[in-house]
Amino acid sequence: MSRKWYQNWFNSPYYHILYHQRNDEEAEFLIDNLCSFLQPNPQSRILDIACGRGRHSVYLNKKGYDVTGIDLSHSNIKFSKQFENEKLHFHEHDMRHLLYINYFDLALNLFTSFGYFETERDHVKALKTFRKALKPEGRLVLDYFNTEKIVRNLTRQELKLIDGIDFSIAKKVENGKIIKSISFEHRSRGYNFKEEVKAFSFSDFEKLFKLSGFEVENHFGDYSLNAFDPVKSDRLIFICKKSDA
Repeated sequence: MSRKWYQNWFNSPYYHILYHQRNDEEAEFLIDNLCSFLQPNPQSRILDIACGRGRHSVYLNKKGYDVTGIDLSHSNIKFSKQFENEKLHFHEHDMRHLLYINYFDLALNLFTSFGYFETERDHVKALKTFRKALKPEGRLVLDYFNTEKIVRNLTRQELKLIDGIDFSIAKKVENGKIIKSISFEHRSRGYNFKEEVKAFSFSDFEKLFKLSGFEVENHFGDYSLNAFDPVKSDRLIFICKKSDA
């Protein structure tokens, strides 16, 4: 079976070179604001879904929380495991499959770590898995890019020189996806990677949440948790609870 784009790209060291600006300071800023808003109990258990190299998980753990990070990328989890302790654990795991049930007080899916799958069914399956992992009063925070702004301001072609590598990046909207093609040469070898993320709108998320048993409590438009503006906001951040229905 052929590997999906996210299995190849997220396992590549070049992914981290291209996105080197995703720094700890930004991660800590978001976590501080979310904790201030949600006021999780000091004994809370937190699940970081698609945790990458663990920058959010590590900071939450430093705040004293019991944190579990999951990610599909073997290289990301291998890197993250150096930070493990009694209250911080990392697992190589597909977000669509259940790992814990009724265990977490808070689940986080941050920095557009969703929208990768081909079918609505798989996205609903993932969300249902998030729901099952949460305690009855648990909350889900899902942070996505603001599709409307991205599409309106799409840069079709750009070049980025990072660490001596010329990344050529082409973007387009096709079949309901925002597709980014990344090509470059390094050490006399050519590379081609792709990102394909669903162009989910606000109403698309409302539908997905309803189908998976979540109810939107709040939504925000940036990491300062300001109000969402479809035209201006960079992010679309949802805070959801399990619905009674």
